[in-house]
Amino acid sequence: MAKPLDVDELWTKRIIGSVNGLEYGTVQIVVHDGRIVQIERTERKRFESDTASQRTAAEPKQHKRTP
Repeated sequence: MAKPLDVDELWTKRIIGSVNGLEYGTVQIVVHDGRIVQIERTERKRFESDTASQRTAAEPKQHKRTP
């Protein structure tokens, strides 16, 4: 049977610190034998490409007709 996980104030602060400021990404908490042993943070940066913004600006806007 799995041991209950004991999360103290130090690990709570570490987890919150890993999540703070993360816009896109993941935070993984690694547990061994019922204890947190590692926190992994993978951050993604998303950038809008120049061609996508130019394409959107160049497309003519369609107006809806009202009956």
